[in-house]
Formats: sequence, structure tokens, C-alpha cells
Amino acid sequence: MLWECFAAGVTGMMLVLKGSFESSSQSSVGYAPHFSKINRRDGAGGWSPQVTDRQPWLQLDLRDRIEVTAISTQGRYGGSDWVSGYLLLFSDTGRAWKQYRQEDGRFVGNVNADGVVHHKLSHSIRSRFLRFVPLDWNPSGWVGLRVEVYGCAYKSDVADFDGRSSLLYRFNQKSMSTVKDVISLRFKSRQAEGVLLHGEGQRGDYITLELHRGKLALYLNLGELVTPGSGRVAVTLSSLLDDQHWHSVLIERFNKQVNLTVDTHTQHFRTKGEGDSLEVDYELSFGGIPLPGKPGTFLRKNFHGCMENLYYNGINIIDLAKRRKPQIYSVGNVTFSCSEPQLVSTTFLSSSSSFLSLPATPSASGGFAVRFQFRTWNPDGLLLSTRLALEPQRLELQISNSRLRLTHHMSAQQKEEVSTGHRVNDGLWHSAILSSRGLQVTMTLDNEPSSAIELGDHMEAKESLYFGGKDTMSCPSLNVSGCENPTVAFQGCMRLFSINSQPMDLNLVHQGRLGDYKELQFDTCSIQDRCLPNFCEHGGQCSQCWSRFYCDCSGTGYTGATCHNSIYEASCEAYRLTGSSSGLFSIDPDGSGPLAPTQVYCNMTENKVWTVVTHNSTDPVRVQGSTLQKPYIMKFNYSASPEQLMALVAGSEQCQQEVMYRCRKSRLFNTRDGSPLSWWVDQDGERRTYWGGFLPGVQQCSCSLEDNCMDMNYFCNCDADTDSWANDTGVLSYKEHLPVSEIVIGDTNRTGSEALYRIGSLRCYGDKSLWNAASFYQESSYLHFSTLQAELSADISFYFKTSAPSGVFLENLGLKDFIRVELSSPFAVTFSFDVGNGPVVLAIKSHVPLNDRQWHYVRAERSVKEASLQVDQMPLRFLEAPSEGLLRLRLNSQLFVGGTAGRQRGFLGCIRTLTINGVTFNLEERAKMTPGVSAGCPGHCSGSSSLCHNSGRCIEKNSGYVCDCSQSAYGGPSCKEEVSVSFDRESSVTYTFQEPFSVMQNRSFQASSVYRENSRARENIAFIFMTTQSPAMLLTVSTFSQQYIAVILARNGSLQIWYHLHVDRRPDVFSPRPTSLADGRLHRIRIHREGKDVYLQVSNGYIYKSVDPEVMQAGSKGFIGCLSSVQFNHMAPLKAALLNRGSSLVSVRGHLVESNCGAPADSTTSHPLSGKCCCCKTQSPLNNVSRHDSAVIGGLLLYFILIDCFGVNMKRVPDVTLFHCLSFSLSLFLPLSLTLLPHNGCPSDVFWGWGS
Repeated sequence: MLWECFAAGVTGMMLVLKGSFESSSQSSVGYAPHFSKINRRDGAGGWSPQVTDRQPWLQLDLRDRIEVTAISTQGRYGGSDWVSGYLLLFSDTGRAWKQYRQEDGRFVGNVNADGVVHHKLSHSIRSRFLRFVPLDWNPSGWVGLRVEVYGCAYKSDVADFDGRSSLLYRFNQKSMSTVKDVISLRFKSRQAEGVLLHGEGQRGDYITLELHRGKLALYLNLGELVTPGSGRVAVTLSSLLDDQHWHSVLIERFNKQVNLTVDTHTQHFRTKGEGDSLEVDYELSFGGIPLPGKPGTFLRKNFHGCMENLYYNGINIIDLAKRRKPQIYSVGNVTFSCSEPQLVSTTFLSSSSSFLSLPATPSASGGFAVRFQFRTWNPDGLLLSTRLALEPQRLELQISNSRLRLTHHMSAQQKEEVSTGHRVNDGLWHSAILSSRGLQVTMTLDNEPSSAIELGDHMEAKESLYFGGKDTMSCPSLNVSGCENPTVAFQGCMRLFSINSQPMDLNLVHQGRLGDYKELQFDTCSIQDRCLPNFCEHGGQCSQCWSRFYCDCSGTGYTGATCHNSIYEASCEAYRLTGSSSGLFSIDPDGSGPLAPTQVYCNMTENKVWTVVTHNSTDPVRVQGSTLQKPYIMKFNYSASPEQLMALVAGSEQCQQEVMYRCRKSRLFNTRDGSPLSWWVDQDGERRTYWGGFLPGVQQCSCSLEDNCMDMNYFCNCDADTDSWANDTGVLSYKEHLPVSEIVIGDTNRTGSEALYRIGSLRCYGDKSLWNAASFYQESSYLHFSTLQAELSADISFYFKTSAPSGVFLENLGLKDFIRVELSSPFAVTFSFDVGNGPVVLAIKSHVPLNDRQWHYVRAERSVKEASLQVDQMPLRFLEAPSEGLLRLRLNSQLFVGGTAGRQRGFLGCIRTLTINGVTFNLEERAKMTPGVSAGCPGHCSGSSSLCHNSGRCIEKNSGYVCDCSQSAYGGPSCKEEVSVSFDRESSVTYTFQEPFSVMQNRSFQASSVYRENSRARENIAFIFMTTQSPAMLLTVSTFSQQYIAVILARNGSLQIWYHLHVDRRPDVFSPRPTSLADGRLHRIRIHREGKDVYLQVSNGYIYKSVDPEVMQAGSKGFIGCLSSVQFNHMAPLKAALLNRGSSLVSVRGHLVESNCGAPADSTTSHPLSGKCCCCKTQSPLNNVSRHDSAVIGGLLLYFILIDCFGVNMKRVPDVTLFHCLSFSLSLFLPLSLTLLPHNGCPSDVFWGWGS
């Protein structure tokens, strides 16, 4: 490739001659486009279009393809006309255009008429034509524009492949073997399939670069044996590469390491195979894979398009072909200029109002035939509609549920339809043909078989054909059948319109000379792949529609809009604080960080909570016959990865690992020189020779540290080298060296010599992050840390307590961007940031003061999809990010905690457990060296000892503390006493909750206009139950809108979760495993749903997940039994009902006996878990709800009903009006009903909560 600049330096000003400009229109002769050169003052001082121009543009013809590196704009001289925002399009032909995309898609223009705004392009444009499309202009004036472009001349070697041709580069020798390859080229394609490059060798090596479904796929193998049926694995990158615009490709390989770059996206990978070299026999082919011995016959679909600047390891392939060098053999017709087909696209921009109408020209043969091509990401959209001559009949061709569907509407109630295709919203071009002949209408999609509808009369289209939508303004009345726009119009691209074999010229439509249109963008297809790059984290799968992308977090262990947030707690200590008991749990020590969750055992039976990680060899092992030259070696594989173990150990207060070591005539150290004969290896791979304690520099065993060795001449019992068994068991407690990764034993080869060892599990306790705190007592003081790394996502969480009315918790600034969390008033926490689209502010208002000197929890999150804020148990606040705009948060200053860079509005009080993107900040260490800040926080509620249990809240008092158990399902001084009730067959409790509307609504003030408010449906449920009866209903939640959630035991005792969130569909039922839970044992259930994703944890810590599971049928029955420790969100309704029996909010029916479900039962407090199965009379809480509807003004009305009955069969759950599900996104402020039906057993610790 040759570069030639017009002036010295990297860039030079291009000489744009008169006549190089064109425009969509001009106000008058003085406003003509040739006056639009920068600083030009003649004429009217610049270009301005007519005020009636619906889509104005200014175009430059650079005479040849140019490397454009920068652009400048200016308003119209001496006037009030300028452009403040615009798009930049480019084209080789002046017909098919592509938008140059910055991060936010648009360029910022001028703020006055004469100032010059210069933009250096982040990646250059190689094109002949440029088009400036004004989007915004001076509201007090009109569009006025003068422009200039900068860059260098661009020359290239081009080859055109017609889909039946290729170039073969033949080696000088039989084969070519390389350990390093660099292959570069640029291409533009007319099709989504085609081979760009191929080479292979007899050893099994191969390299293939091809387009597949619009993506670039690289197949590379270095000697790996490919078994029949195993297939080849490709690395794919980019998409939409069949857009007829140039794309650059670079392949760099050194040994097995490969970098594949397409345009601005790079993927690094390591290829498979035994060797490091690529061995290719005879030749490389470009543009296709010709079949040996059969010229013109190809194994795969050939490339159809143009390539330029094709280099293979420094060799210019196209240049050799142009000069007819003998190394190059041409197959078929390869030409050396790029043909430009006129495949001009039109973009339908709006999903509600876009349309294109074209006249239904008559056909000489009768009937009609319509052809066009479309591409989109949307699963639904109207493609074509027309009213027929016989009113009120009409035809509609649309995408419905990702299929193509043709509907013949004969009347308002009668229609006939057929469907074809699958996933036609895959972003690829699809061809649609709709034709009529006689009494039949035929629909054809691509090359699939046609589908037909029989008509009762000859079909004749009336007046116009509407593509993409309908013109509702032309309807004579809103009551006209078929005139209203459907819910979803087509949003995507169309091209190649043909009506009755006559091609439609859309230039005439654009000029107003043919048909009509609205919300269209001509001459370009503006589709973009919003999953490239993939913003879904932790392996989340990206899917998209036209304007947004979505992340499927199934099976990742993470949730949120971008799969950023872990669904697991960070430690066993954190699980204990939620009220959990001992068991297997998944923990995520780095939270939203890169490390995956890991499963551990949490031992909560002692005062300390121990985290236990096992490995592959926990049984005792006997060792004989080892020497120092041929030692015995055992490597330990833990249930967590080395990175996970390192994070766990680093975040724990203390870790230890027992090493049981017994020996007989087997020494640990050489008694002559003290050199080790056996040792173990730490987590970093370092050899360690101490066998107990926490002093790594001392080469001793535990007996030496405790002064009780059997022979005081030695530091270890084994070194006494006796014939009897000796014991050097010890506990390793220097946590920076743990866990033990390997043990080496080298002195068991003598007669009678042997050793017996066992390496115990890694055991850690404490969570250093939970109580890491700092106290700020000067408003001008702060802690500073390195710049926050949060370009695309950031989650910030911490606790605070203060008596000050306001103060900044943290702040990080950039040149213009910033992020800040602050207490803006005694009742409000504010989260604000700016990524370049303008400030975004989320705020949560509390109905109680937050400066009450008690701990409060704050969590703020920002991603490319949304921003959210949570304070304590108050509902989350969400704002959805705009689909277009800047994405990256660019910061360059230090992160300030507890204050600002200006030393103003500093925070006074305590902050603890500050965690950002999974990293906990060591506030205490930094506070020790900072004036005005001290490590730790005074008060009884600031230590690591758990004073209040089961989500109880520790409240500071002047002379001590008290536990606030109002938000816990338990009672007592420390929130540890169960609140339980035993029911007989006639008893029930109804409790009505009421909360202030302002608390439940909690709408943000000062929200940015580009972010829109959004509430994602989510629930959290947890409870413990015990029963021997099935089927049984455990819990239901319902709303007035005929929706419900039900957790039941099926007839076989298995757990089922029913979600009926869409009233027009059957319920979704999730049954995680067939094991019966009606076994008379306690089972703990935790359920979390976010959108479509359901996470379930049953008893032992295993997690199951479901997305829209298959509907199943189940029955349920009531019970006689006991219910304990019920919690709904942050309230405990059963406890409140028992404590407020005289209240008008409480209704008690029958005889209630306080019991103790969780403890061993006695005859006076609980019923036995045996007897007949019982069932429930149908009783609907909705009747009661309606009676109280008027009693609550603007608040949340909630019913909690405990029903116990006997002897009457209950209807199957889908038919019972009692259960109507809770959909938080729709019903947050509506009356709700929560129903827990006691089964014949003993549930306890029921918890329910929501996030938004």
C-alpha cells in the first residue's frame, strides 16, 4: 500500500475543487453547495438547504478514494445558521452509504457561525464520497455549513472475484512450513458466504479464512489429528460483513499464538495441534477452494466481491497476479478493478411510524407480484400490507415470533394465515416474494418451498402497497378496519423493491416524485451489531433487537443487565449474617470480579464461621520406598482454582491447614547438615520446610514450638529416627503460604522405614472486608486511591453512619466525566455520573432520617445498559441507559473517599466495607497515614462479632446497643428466638400491611432525560420447611391481575415453582430435580428471580436455574401443622400478627397455639408429622382485598393469609382463583396478596423480598 500526503507531515489539507460539492437542496443560488468550503465568505457564506428539505445533506466528491483522517465544520458566515450535530457517511459509489461510527454515532458540531470545530477520526476512512447529514442546528436559525477534510492519497491493488474464480499462489518447493505468518487484506462482499483464503498440507495442517453468515471464520490447525465426525472448530469475529463496504483483516501467528483482527476488533487465541509450524503443500488459494484436477469446480462457496492489498508474509499477491508472474495461477475470471453493483438499501428507523408506500401498478397478466429483500434483528414487524379491492379484505406480510407470516383478513373476525422460515431476524438479508395467480396467493422466503392461501375471489391490490408500516394520517377514520398501525412496525433495512416485475427507483421516492414515506433513511442500511463488542460479562450470551442488546445470564452464576452481579454471597460469614446455617454454599470472594464462584462448606456451629475447602486426597496415605533422588510426590487438586483460593485466603482473617504426619525410621531433615528430606509446596510453588505454626522462617515442627519433642536434640520427633512410630502432626497457620499444593517425602527407603500423612482441608474464618472501616472527623479530610477502573461497568457498595446532614461518600473526576455518591440531605442518597451524554442523577428518598448515627447500606451500579441505586431495604431505583450515546466513563484523577478534590462537602462519620467491582478497599490501612481520618469506627455495632442475628439490625445506644428485630422473622434480644404457630383445621390469620406511598414509589428527582426509568421484575424468597405429606402448597403470592407465584410439593414430593406472569399464557413450571423433599427433614429453599432467570438453592447449597421451563401439571393440598419465622421483604407478618392481635390490620380465625418448629418438638407445642393428608377449602383472598381497597390511599395493601383446613379436595393450581402471581414490575403499587398454606409439616424461616 502506498501513502502519499498532499503536504508535509502525517496529514495534509485536501484541495477540494469547485463542483466537488453536491447537496440535497439549496435555499437559493447564494446558498449553493460550492460555497461550503471552510472560511469561504462569498455567496451567502456557506450552504443552507431549503426549509422544506426533509432530509438535508451536503456531499463531497473527492475524485478518487482518499485516506481521510480528519474533518472540520463551520457555520454560515456572518449569520445565525450553523449545525450543532451531524452524521458522517461515506461511499465509494455515491449511492450505497455507510455511517462512520464514533462511540456515540454522531459528531458534535458548532456553537456559532464562524468558529471551526475540528475532529480527528479515531480510524481513518478510505473512500471517494463523504456526506454530512445535519441532525441538530441553531434553534434560532437554520442549517448552515462549511466543511473541510484532511488526509492523504490512497492507492491500492484491487482484484474482483465473481463467485466462480480464485487466485492460486504456488510455492517454489513442494510444501511451505512456517512458524510465523502475517496475512493482511481488505475486502468488501456482496454475499454472506465465501472463502477468502485456504491452504492445507498432507500432515493435516490447514488454514481457511471464510465468510459464514456474514461473520469471518478462521480455521487453523497445526498437526492436530482430526477424527472423523469431530468437525473443525472456527474462531469467528465481527458480523454484517456483507454490507458492500471495505473491511480490513489481519492474521498474525507465532507458533500456536494467533491474533485475528477484523476492522477494530481483535481476538487472541491459541491454536490446537502438536506442532508449532504451519505446513501447507503446493499452494495457497484466494477467493475459493478449487477441486484438484477439476478446473472451475470448487469445494466450498466462493467469495463474491473485491479484495485489495492482499499480502501473504510480505508478498503482494494481487500485484503478482496483475504482472502475470508465474507464481500466480488464475482460475476463472479475476479482474483488477472493483465492480460496484447498485444494491441501494433503505432503513426503516421507527418501530411505530416508519412506512414506505408505493403504487400498486397493474399487471398485464392479472394478479400481482412483489419482491424485496429485508434484514433486521427484531422478532416482530410488519413488512407489507395492502387493502384489497373487495372491502374490508386486506393482506399482511409480517415477521411474527421470528417467522415470516402471511395473513389474509377477510373480516374483523375471520382470517387465514400461513407461516414459513425460522429466525428471519438473524441480521442477514432475506428475500421475500408475494404473488397471486388465479385464486391463490403465494409467499416465498429465500429458497424455501412456497406457502399459499386460497382466496374466494380474484385478488386485486387497491391503490398502494405499504412497506414497513401504515400511513395512519391517510386514514379517513380511526374506525376503518386495517388502517391503524400494528403494535410493531418493521424496523430494519429493505432493498431491491420490485412490483409486477418493475424495479422501484427509491430516488424518485426521496425526491417526492413517487409514493410516500415517513421515518426512512435512504441509500444506507443502518443496521449495527450491538453484541459487538459483547458487553455481557462472565460468559453471558448476548442477543439483540434493532436498538438494544440483552444478556442471557443462564448458568453463569451472575445476574443483572450485563451479568455483572454475583448471585452468591462473598463469604460464609456473609451467609451467616443472612440467617443461614451450616451447609454447602457457593461463594464468590471477588463478587463482580473476574473469578467464578466456588463451592465450599460453611461450618457455622462454632462462634467462628469456618470456610472449608476440600481437595482430592484427604484420607491417610502410607509412603514407602522413596529417596531424595526419587521422592514420593503428591499434588493436591482443590475444589477451587488457585486464583479462587488466593482470593479466599486474602479475604479471610485467618486460615489454617492440619498436616497429620507420622513416621517410623523416616526423617524430615538430614541430621548431619539439616537439609530437608521432605517438604511441602505453598500456593506460589515455593518449597516450605516448617511443619506447624505460623513462623515460616523457622525450620521446625510443632513439638519444637511447644517444647515437647521426644528427643530435645532435634526439632522434630521424626528426626529422632526411632523404630517406633513418632508423630509430627501440626497445624499450618501462616495464611500467605496456604493452601498446601504439593507434598514431597524422600526418606522411606530404608528397612522398616515408612511414613503416614494426611493433609486436611483448608479452613479459614472471618471476612476482613465486612468490618474494614474508617472514621472521618474533619470535613476537609479524605482518603485517596488510584483512579477507578470503571469504563464500562462499576458497582459500588458500602455502609455508612453519620450525624451530619450531608457529605460526599466518594468521587472520581475526569476531564468532563465524573462519578459521585453522596448524602445530599438527611433523607436522601444521590448517585450521579456523566459519561459525556450529560449528568445522570439517581436519588432515593427515605421517610426516616439517614443521619441517625446508625449503619445504612448503599449500593450504586452503572453499566452500558442501566444505572441503579439501593439504600437499605428500600426499593431499588433503575434508570435505563439510552440506546445511542457515549458508553465509556473516562476518569483520570484519583478516587477520593470521604471527600472531594476541592476539599468541600466532605463526609463526617464512618464508612465501612467499601467494595468496588469486587475489590474491597483497605480503608483502615490508608486511614492510619491520613490526617483527619482514623482507622476503625467507634461503637458496639462496628465490630466483626455478630451481635444481632437473622437480619436483625444493631442499633447504637449511649450505654450499649439493642437489636432491632422488626425486619427479622425472629424475636428476642438478639433476634434468635423463633416466632412459630401451630394450626388446627379451622385456624387462619390475615394480616394487612400498609407502607407510605412515597417509600414504595421512591421516584428519582433530577433524572437525566436521556436515561429512562425502568423497573426489572425480581423476587427473593427463602424459607425452611419440613413435611412428610405430598402434594402440599408451601407458598403463593398473587395480584389482582390474575398473576401468581406458587411454591409447591408435587405428588411425588418434588419441589415445583410456578410462575404465571403472563395472563394470556399457561404458567411456567420449574421442577429442579425429582428427589422427594417430603421426607420429614428440614429443607432450606432460596429462590431468586430476575426477569426470565430463576435461581434455586435447595438445602445443600446446589444451585439450579431455569429460563421459561416447560409447563407441567401439579396438585396441592393443605395441612395441619406448624408455621415458623415468616418474613416478607423487610417485614415479618406472622410475628406482627401475633404481637398485634387487637389491631384492625389483624384477623384471626380459629385456635392458634404458639409453637417452636425449628427446635425438637414436644407434645404441648407442636403436632406430630404423621396422620392423614389434608386439603384445603377454596377460599379467595381477593374478596377480602376488595373490601379494604378504599381504606388505603396511594399505598401498598398486602394480605397475608394462613389457612388450615381438612377434608375437601382442592382444584389444581392453574384453575384456583386464590393464586394470582406477583409481578413486581407491574404491581409494585397495587394491592397484593401473599398466601402461605400450611402443609402437614413444619415450615420455618420464610423470607420474601423484592429488589424493585
